[in-house]
Amino acid sequence: MEIETIVLQNENKVLQAYNHNEQFIHTFFDYKNEDGSYAERMNELSGREYMRSELASVIQSYMAPFGISSEASIHIEELAQDGIVVIGGQQAGIMTGPLYSVHKAITVLLLAEQKRIQLNVPVVPVFWIAGEDHDLNEINHVYTKTAGKVTKRQYDEKFVFKLMASDATYSQEKMISFIEDVFRQFGEADYTKSLKESVLEAVKSEKTFTRFFVKLMNGLFKEKGLLFIDSAYRPLRELETKHFKKLISEAERLSELIVRREDVFEAAGYDRPIQAQLDAANLFYVHETGRVLLSKKEGYFVNETTGIQFTEVEMLAMADEQPWLLSNNVATRPIIQDLVFPVLAFVGGGGEIAYWALLKDAFHHLGIKMPIIVPRISMTFITPKSKQLLNELSLSVEDVLAGKVQQDREELLASFHNEIFDRVLTETEHRLEKSYDELASVASKGMKQILEKNYRLHKKQFDYLKRKAEEELLIQHDVVLSKYDSLENEILPVGTLQERIFTPYFFMNSYGASLVDDLLMQAMEMDGTHKIVYL
Repeated sequence: MEIETIVLQNENKVLQAYNHNEQFIHTFFDYKNEDGSYAERMNELSGREYMRSELASVIQSYMAPFGISSEASIHIEELAQDGIVVIGGQQAGIMTGPLYSVHKAITVLLLAEQKRIQLNVPVVPVFWIAGEDHDLNEINHVYTKTAGKVTKRQYDEKFVFKLMASDATYSQEKMISFIEDVFRQFGEADYTKSLKESVLEAVKSEKTFTRFFVKLMNGLFKEKGLLFIDSAYRPLRELETKHFKKLISEAERLSELIVRREDVFEAAGYDRPIQAQLDAANLFYVHETGRVLLSKKEGYFVNETTGIQFTEVEMLAMADEQPWLLSNNVATRPIIQDLVFPVLAFVGGGGEIAYWALLKDAFHHLGIKMPIIVPRISMTFITPKSKQLLNELSLSVEDVLAGKVQQDREELLASFHNEIFDRVLTETEHRLEKSYDELASVASKGMKQILEKNYRLHKKQFDYLKRKAEEELLIQHDVVLSKYDSLENEILPVGTLQERIFTPYFFMNSYGASLVDDLLMQAMEMDGTHKIVYL
């Protein structure tokens, strides 16, 4: 395994600003992502109170069914005492979801280890699963690559209600069939059998999307001591009671601050990442029909679609007595996370950094500062086959990531054209068109209509000949042209970064289950550059 670093030409605009624009950081965040910020953040955390022993017990109870390594046990004990946290998270995708879930976990572990050494304090790595999210269409699929083409394979089960991923149970029979099909599409390799068996074992031992996800992720990271917690876990909700009450009481002011900050963000040249609304309560209610978003209107917390309506007193009572019926949205999740955990640093991608940028005033209103934000490590894997194709086609990884593959392919295809045939065909078409124009100039009105119809038939035949000539070229040079398609579909599938499309099992199938361990042994700087990993 070898690693190179590059700077992406088409880097996310927000990430680019975060990595290089000090004014952007000063405007939207409390700390710069630099070594000097960590002592300052530690000092702030020392003045805050956390329910440490209770939080450690919650994590212990959540992780127990998945298996807790000795390293994870040490981290749980440290959290109960005086440990601080590096945290990141993701939705619970099938087969861990896209690679960036694993990249986030790797970043959390590497950053926690680095800061533990530098600061000489226990820094605990935590992965927060967004199990409360209910958009199952975002997590119910896996991409495969067959015959050089990338295909989205969706787990086919309909869910009537907007169930949270932690409440949505899958059919084990259907999921087993789905996983077996995915591995068939991956193709038989040295590690296929053992990997498939481990995934199927997870399918059979669990019932919900979230627990299936954690079972696999814990298997990949358990020995490294990564702690897991589901945002929808009822005992965690019970720890959040007083924080929910604060969010309820301050709902109107928080919404105002977030909307105002999003206006500033847009005026600075960025988009509106969460489309914040002044009447947003920034909380969901877990209704019998699913998770529904609440608004604040005329003093009530309402969801007009379902007819739900609560007074503030009723909401506060719910937070006291049934906090598991409340759920955070994209704006309040970071706040709750920071109130529950002693967060030294948060690890996120470009999209997350964009919505965190809207929350500075909301954090301050609640008397706290935002944690240090660290962009997750971004990686592209280059298999031996892809490396060979890069050499054969005289392309670099940067060329592929910049979208140059199709340009080179089209230039090569153009060089194959039979220029004499193309020229004679074009000339013949022009002569025919000229002849029909001459006929039309001396024809009657009725005859002109017949000539026009007749010419359209001939025009179709010329178009047909052009298509056939193109098809013949593609067939004749299929071997070399398919190399371009295969290369792009692995390194830049569906026109986007590989880490947003493929599950790690796509690469583990040929590399082996040690992929994550091997990555964690590499020296990787969290400096905003993109890592090219040669497998």
